Amino acid sequence: MNTQKNRAEIIKELLHITDKELTDEELLKEILSTDISENSEKGGKEEKITFGQKAADAVARFAGSWAFIFSFIAVMVIWMVINVLLAAKAFDAYPFILLNLVLSCIAAVQAPLIMMSQNRQEVKDRKRAENDYRVNLKSEFVIDALYKKLESVSEMQKKIFKKLEVLSGGETINAADETLSYKEKTEINENKDKSNRPYQSRRKL
Repeated sequence: MNTQKNRAEIIKELLHITDKELTDEELLKEILSTDISENSEKGGKEEKITFGQKAADAVARFAGSWAFIFSFIAVMVIWMVINVLLAAKAFDAYPFILLNLVLSCIAAVQAPLIMMSQNRQEVKDRKRAENDYRVNLKSEFVIDALYKKLESVSEMQKKIFKKLEVLSGGETINAADETLSYKEKTEINENKDKSNRPYQSRRKL
């Protein structure tokens, strides 16, 4: 009982119901008529994706792809080949200090952008988990209510069947006795006929 009460209170909080005198049937109607889940992909009406968030998502998607890896390797190889071929006129001679500086700057800018995108993804995952919890709680409450309804219906059916047996029990028993007696009479008559056949044949002789 305490578990059911706690579950009902949690569902009231999820549905934002302030009426504490709500019965189980009324609560079930409210649950069935209310969409308890939210769309976590869109993020709701209150959340608006800014340009920075869109840029962070785009950078995170590109940084985690093979296209970024191959393009990054190609840029470094071209950079080193050009500076080796230019020799004395190279703008970044060996050991490629400028290239190291560029790579460090890219890593310094890229890491916070990826973390921003991951934080937004964590928020989405949290909303999905909350939606799953709400849907599971709703399903559990509805299934429990349906099970109780089925139990009450089965109990009512048993009572009705008992009353019908009491009301029509005598007639049923009499009809069964008549059927059995008719069968017995038929068997007795058949046995008599079989037993009388030899006697009748002797008399004819």
